[in-house]
Amino acid sequence: MKKLLFLVAALISGLSFAQVTFNPGIRAGANFSHFSNSEEFNYYYLEEFPNAAEPYLDYKTKTDFYIGFTGNIRFAKFYALQPEINYSRQGAKISTNVNNWDGKTLSVSYLGLQLINKFYFNQFNVHVGPTLEFVVDKKNFDPENEIDLGITAGLGYDITKNFGIEARVKKGFIPVDSYNRNHSNVVFQTGLYYTFNLKK
Repeated sequence: MKKLLFLVAALISGLSFAQVTFNPGIRAGANFSHFSNSEEFNYYYLEEFPNAAEPYLDYKTKTDFYIGFTGNIRFAKFYALQPEINYSRQGAKISTNVNNWDGKTLSVSYLGLQLINKFYFNQFNVHVGPTLEFVVDKKNFDPENEIDLGITAGLGYDITKNFGIEARVKKGFIPVDSYNRNHSNVVFQTGLYYTFNLKK
């Protein structure tokens, strides 16, 4: 127990005397998004379209982009808290034999706030944190909710002390499709980031 308390005290002391820095940055890249599927939804149209043979509706990947601004608050060599403001174009493509919806693209754009915890391991970094997004544009459908609350996690690699590549996955928790409450946003992101004058 004493050893544990000593380690905690040493960690707090190290963080207290570390030089805290703040550095702004930008990030941008590609979104690969879809809505989560469920078996229940695939048979939802049996009542509405009784003559359809085994009706199905699946959500396929839609490719788009994201761009954002970051503020890297570096508390220690191994840890930074990074608030972000991101614009993200998401949605899905429909694959179905119901009506004439096959191939239809559903688009929804969000302005989001992220609070990312970044853990550094030499040139690599791991990031995880909550995300809160607000609908700012939509096309071909009306989302069930005007906000999305989720979690994002990913990896980054510093090519230089300022410039790097990243990959993230975001999973939303709030239903997005008004037809069924089991569908939420799933987004894979890959792109680049640049942090101005980041001190190692």
